[in-house]
Amino acid sequence: MLPEEALLAVQKPARYLGGELNAVSRSPGEIRIRLALCFPDIYDVGMSHVGSQILYHVVNSRPGFACERIYCPWPDALEELRCRELPLTSLESGLPLSAFDVVGFTLQHELNYTTILAMLDLGGVPLRYSQRGGEAPLVIAGGPGTANPEPLAEFFEAFVLGDGEEALPEILEAIAGSPWHDTRSESDRAALLRRLAQMEGVYVPCLYAVEETPEGLLCPTPRGEAPSSVRRRVLADLDSAPYPLAPVVPWVETVHDRAQLEIARGCTRGCRFCSAGMLYRPVRERSLETLRRQARAIIDATGWDEISLTALNCPDYLRIEELLDALHADFSAESVAIGLASLRTDTFSVGLAQKLQRVRKTGLTFAPEAGTERLRRIINKGVTEEDLFAAAGAAASAGWRRLKLYFMLGLPFEQDEDLVGIADLCARLRRELHMELAVSVATFIPKPHTPFQWFTPPPMAELQRRQELLRAEMPRKGIKLSLHSAETAVVEQLLARGDRRLGTVLEKVYRQGGYLEAWSEHFSLARWEEACAAVGVDLQGESSRPWQPGQRLPWTHLDWGVTQNFLRREWELAAEGIATPDCREGVCHACGLERLTPCLPGGEQDV
Repeated sequence: MLPEEALLAVQKPARYLGGELNAVSRSPGEIRIRLALCFPDIYDVGMSHVGSQILYHVVNSRPGFACERIYCPWPDALEELRCRELPLTSLESGLPLSAFDVVGFTLQHELNYTTILAMLDLGGVPLRYSQRGGEAPLVIAGGPGTANPEPLAEFFEAFVLGDGEEALPEILEAIAGSPWHDTRSESDRAALLRRLAQMEGVYVPCLYAVEETPEGLLCPTPRGEAPSSVRRRVLADLDSAPYPLAPVVPWVETVHDRAQLEIARGCTRGCRFCSAGMLYRPVRERSLETLRRQARAIIDATGWDEISLTALNCPDYLRIEELLDALHADFSAESVAIGLASLRTDTFSVGLAQKLQRVRKTGLTFAPEAGTERLRRIINKGVTEEDLFAAAGAAASAGWRRLKLYFMLGLPFEQDEDLVGIADLCARLRRELHMELAVSVATFIPKPHTPFQWFTPPPMAELQRRQELLRAEMPRKGIKLSLHSAETAVVEQLLARGDRRLGTVLEKVYRQGGYLEAWSEHFSLARWEEACAAVGVDLQGESSRPWQPGQRLPWTHLDWGVTQNFLRREWELAAEGIATPDCREGVCHACGLERLTPCLPGGEQDV
């Protein structure tokens, strides 16, 4: 929140007002424990994050618990805060981060990490946990970035691995009931951290020493009673899980300015590049009846005129066409459109296209990922050119005239002909279907706990060469090409695979003015190179460092349920150009799970 005189000096002052429809405010007398839920990006982005809305609802549904939202200010608002010597505060009560019991961040993207430091600093919280006395709030984090939290380990008391709906309330209850909550003594704080480390899904990095491996990596090893392996939390039953039926409605237009309804979590497909497909297994679905009830409640509570169904691949939902029919029956009289957030080309049909455009056409995005059949087999994408043309043809026949396509560049075993294949595919689609194409080509970032975690990324110069090749081959007419920056990709590669040495790099980048680094206008490669050089890290060399299966990695002690044997086997099959079937073909080759049920009934676990 900003004072009135500061609001007059910034763009989009509504970002900093609070008081939106469905926002929750509690009187101080009824609050036992207060959580600052921080999203390390601006309001327009953070308000579209479904996970944050879920946690906001989960915490505020509990008596005595208060969850308040804090987003990163845009540079104009940041300057106002600093000039007026004001702290960063929550939208609900206007309290600074330092006044909360717990400060929680979601780790969505590596380039958000310096923004986390900016928010802590602006909120009056010392950056490193070693600098915080007993009075300071506990700083925790969750989200996909906890697959390898080591670059941030010096800044957080705890990381929560996996699904947060059950884990976060348990953590807050433990904190509220601890002696530290009353005494704020350093000894009680240390005892509380040891207790949290015994909870499933909670990683407390200060309880782990780091050892240097023969390859020169810093890898954690437990001290005292800290568990040798931290197992992620898994929400067993998505259908009965809490979901926000009255989400907060933002004051300004956001990235996803519509109702969002999570229909499933997890994926059966086993794409080897996909972090989410590995981290969120097994597949869990909400029932059609539950989804209809939730959709009705959300529309009634918000007034939105569009519902976006969300999942890693919406058409994989077992009753997707029946669900679309039911939602159209429920909302067609109110002109509420239904859209799908994610689509595979091999699951999109004329019937599905016709169902989606009953009220009005929402955007369509297909993700072939690679330009040739050979490379799609390697990454285990499992779609063909025939699938893509059938899906695009179905969209065209239903009246769509514009299509978004998503590809990746820099994939394992990629060759120049694979990039030429992207251009050829797009040219043929344009020529045969006469559709306008928006083609986005991201640079592949190898992620922990995937079969491609051992892949050696190409250096920046090679990535730039491949981008220029693709740009030269791509037809201009009717096709808009967008390429991911090779400079930002190198930094993402460094942070995704990094160890604790990078904490000092992150702090130096922030101290040199680096925040909102995910925004191209605020990113500076020179700043990262200078910070890396100051601590003896070779940015280019580390980001493309070769690793081998079997060696210890900075995240080896974190158990996300997918076995290393499974990942290694998939890496070897990728090298041979062999694809594996997904769970829907009867055998659960794509699972790789221990201690968890198969993705679908009848599937077999990989043990």
